[in-house]
Amino acid sequence: MEEGKNNNVSPPFLRINPSKILPLRILEFLLHLLAIGISFSFLSMFLIQYIGSTQIPISSFTPPNSSSLPCFMKSPSPPSLMHDMNETELFWRASMVHLINQYPFPRTKKIAFMFLTKGSLPMEPLWERFFNGHHELYSIYIHSSPSYQHNFTSSSIFYKRKIPSQTVEWGTMSMCDAERRLLANALLDVSNEWFILLSESCIPIQNFSSVYGSLSRSNLSFMGSFDDPRKSGRGRYSLNMRPEIDITQWRKGSQWFEVERRLAVHMISDSIYYQKFKEFCIPPCYADEHYFQTMMSIKFPHLLANRTITWIDWSRGGAHPKTFRKKDIKAKLFEWIREEHGCDLVGGLCFLFARKFAPDTLDPLLQISSQVFGF
Repeated sequence: MEEGKNNNVSPPFLRINPSKILPLRILEFLLHLLAIGISFSFLSMFLIQYIGSTQIPISSFTPPNSSSLPCFMKSPSPPSLMHDMNETELFWRASMVHLINQYPFPRTKKIAFMFLTKGSLPMEPLWERFFNGHHELYSIYIHSSPSYQHNFTSSSIFYKRKIPSQTVEWGTMSMCDAERRLLANALLDVSNEWFILLSESCIPIQNFSSVYGSLSRSNLSFMGSFDDPRKSGRGRYSLNMRPEIDITQWRKGSQWFEVERRLAVHMISDSIYYQKFKEFCIPPCYADEHYFQTMMSIKFPHLLANRTITWIDWSRGGAHPKTFRKKDIKAKLFEWIREEHGCDLVGGLCFLFARKFAPDTLDPLLQISSQVFGF
């Protein structure tokens, strides 16, 4: 019986201790993981080597007109200016300042012509003549009533140049909002160096070359800003403007300005003075005559010429300037403007534009434009 029992017992070299099975399986699992890891490492090294060999060298640079550049770096601007950015996004993008002044691509400086209008641009044919042959040196932006649909033909320089607009009420902060909107959209094009605000009743009284040359030679921006002690000046000041704005800093001036790029950035990024004007400058305080004029005079007085380059006839008095009609258009009118107001603040020219011209002045203006304006 004892001998039978021994027949069922395994030899010592075949006996396995159950307590050692689990560690062996763990070791086997870890070895598998190690093998997978090594394989993956070799595969990754191969992929990196392959992909890296297809990359563009860091030292190379894509030309500025390439489709690989961001939209705001392309020149010229895309034909359509409509976008889906809200105003917070728009002003944030437009307020970015390049700390390195040297651009990493060829940049031809342009003038941004910004038209603030309710609807049509009746002087379109005159502006067409003015811009003819200079398409690389300017860009156009239109802020009109949101509901107004322009009927420019596809060959027009104004075709698809309207920006996302909002309703504007005369004399209120909404007027300055529209101006800031124009500036912000124009700032998205890094080629724009000078920014001119115009209306539908403005006309050029110099040819394009003279305008471009005058602005490029000047180191000042042109914005009317003066201390007016009258009721129509200091009389519009509110004590609520303090402490940011003292009455001695309160300024008044023409709405129509020309500023260079660095000042345009500050005009759309300001929040301190903007809030004060939005809350406390309400009619008979007209924000478009005081906001930019006061803010820029406080922050950048040394960069302002304290005058406008858009001639306006205020001689009749009242809240609105004279509107010129068809019968007023004579060569001697513009000769008088040049002789009576000659100065050397803009490269020998005192005024580059003029207003207000009614739609019926278009034909006589076209008749004298070559002789009088040089275009």
